[in-house]
Amino acid sequence: MDQNDLQSILDFAVESAQLAGSLTLGYFEPGIAYQMKADNTPVTVADRLAEELLRKRIAASFPDHGIVGEEFGEQSGRAPARWILDPIDGTMSFISGVPLYSVLVGFEWQGEMLAGVIHLPALRETVYAARGLGCRWNGRPARVSDVRELSQARLLLTSAKLIDECQRGAAYERLRAACYTDRGWSDAYGYALLATGRAEVVLDPRMSLWDNAALVPVVTEAGGTFTDWSGRPTHTASEALATNGHVFDAVLRTLQAAPRP
Repeated sequence: MDQNDLQSILDFAVESAQLAGSLTLGYFEPGIAYQMKADNTPVTVADRLAEELLRKRIAASFPDHGIVGEEFGEQSGRAPARWILDPIDGTMSFISGVPLYSVLVGFEWQGEMLAGVIHLPALRETVYAARGLGCRWNGRPARVSDVRELSQARLLLTSAKLIDECQRGAAYERLRAACYTDRGWSDAYGYALLATGRAEVVLDPRMSLWDNAALVPVVTEAGGTFTDWSGRPTHTASEALATNGHVFDAVLRTLQAAPRP
């Protein structure tokens, strides 16, 4: 896929994410009705309508492309292209009236993530990227921070409780102690902060394909790293570790250090 085609894909992805985001804002208020899914996560009518909007746009413009989304599963395509959608990443924030939720749109070509969009409707922020085209934040270039010492790094996570449930508490505590500070600026919002130089490390012990996919181009084109907790670059793992690149090695050493006797 050449750069002109990829730019067109990215432009379409940004526009689609923003349209879906506008739809979600019509439902964004504390007390919105929701249901609990089998995985014990909430879902609302806004999640489903936003994904339907995205799917219809993709099917109309790229009928040969595959689509996979959190709410409606996978639809195979004939081309080696797949759109990976999370219509509302951070539904817990959404139903709580917290403006840190996002719409995630990722574009995969021959198994590799080439483009991604993190759109934060309630914050009016969009962070987006495509391979070789750089990362942008509301139209201006985005870049990770230049922090090079772990002792100065800002560490973000979605849920300390989830860290414990996944039995990663000891590793997380070592990293937390080594960093300057930790904050719960959660879900994809944390990765948007990292890509725009406002954090240095993001950890998630439990992720899905639609959580990861759009984040990979955004973080890496901004100069950062996106891997699993062992340092393997991937968008298909059930966990995620993102850094500004400068502290990546130190983060891995800290996570993998043997516990003290």
